[in-house]
Amino acid sequence: MKIGFVGGGTGGHFYPLMGVASELSKHESKPELYYFGPSPYDRDSLTKYDIKYVHCPAGKLRRYFSIQNIIDIFRNIFGVPIAIIKLYIIYPDAIFSKGGYTAVPILLAAKFLRIPLVIHESDAVPGRANKLAIGQARYIAISYDDAAQFFPPEKTALTGIPLRPELKDTPENPHEQLGIPEDKPLIYITGGSQGADRVNNLVIKSLKQLLPHYRIYHQTGEANLEEMRLTAQSLLEDTDLMDSYYLEGKIGPKTVNALMSAAKLVVTRAGSTTLFEIAYHGKPAIVIPIPEDVSRDQRTNAYAYARSGAATVLEEQNITTSLLETEINNILTKPDQYENMSKAARGMFVDGASSKIADILVSIGIEHGS
Repeated sequence: MKIGFVGGGTGGHFYPLMGVASELSKHESKPELYYFGPSPYDRDSLTKYDIKYVHCPAGKLRRYFSIQNIIDIFRNIFGVPIAIIKLYIIYPDAIFSKGGYTAVPILLAAKFLRIPLVIHESDAVPGRANKLAIGQARYIAISYDDAAQFFPPEKTALTGIPLRPELKDTPENPHEQLGIPEDKPLIYITGGSQGADRVNNLVIKSLKQLLPHYRIYHQTGEANLEEMRLTAQSLLEDTDLMDSYYLEGKIGPKTVNALMSAAKLVVTRAGSTTLFEIAYHGKPAIVIPIPEDVSRDQRTNAYAYARSGAATVLEEQNITTSLLETEINNILTKPDQYENMSKAARGMFVDGASSKIADILVSIGIEHGS
């Protein structure tokens, strides 16, 4: 049996694929696994689950004007025949797609070759790639109830988001693993792999007010890491507060898991994979979605998640240092509100997504191969 994976460009698309791969790697059918895309994204993860990488070019369609849009149209045009050839040679029994621009040539090639398709939609409103695949999909997995209205009910199921096993193995003593004392509540602030300039700058400006009361672990992305480190040191000069501030550009899954376990509060963008990782750990959150003119899905995700009571949403264009400080203090100094938010977060998590999707893929693969 051969099963293909497609979807990437961001960790939110790529890492749920690895959650399903971890289940398939333990399955008695022992399927061969392939990942199709313009880059391997995280080669170590592919190696870990014995997934063979197959290069397939793909172009991105941006929501703003860029000369790259024209170039990427041709990448997609040339990507489709290349995808057809490579899929025909391997001929998977099933393909699992997480959507995203990297999936488009493979989805079109799979339709041409009549290869069964399973898609997963992480967001409350489906992306363009998954909309393209609705008709050909055998099974559609969704993460939010809100997304059900966009898909045929007879082949759609609420599964939640497949999480990597590394993010579900709760460490016995996360503070010790991180090397962070437990004398003050820990706040984990993350802008994702690309960071978030405006949010990062607001956090830096708020340090003097927040660090006397909290420890802050700030994951910024790598673009301006050293510049922010120097700015923080300058602002906190002649104080002992720098010892309560931890600044990193990019962090691995074990550190993310330890932070999710140790933190009292998470301040985050609105990528669905991150939100469901927070929900798994039952942590209240402050969600700052990427503005709609940059990302179509984050604002919808943020409010769909916050309606449960698990988070508050701050719009990036309205946020100030005083508003951020007030929201943090409101959550962390009110025990009843904190507990209600924590309970709501745990209620948002849907368990078993990886195993459910793995079983569906194997079932389709057996049927297709017979």
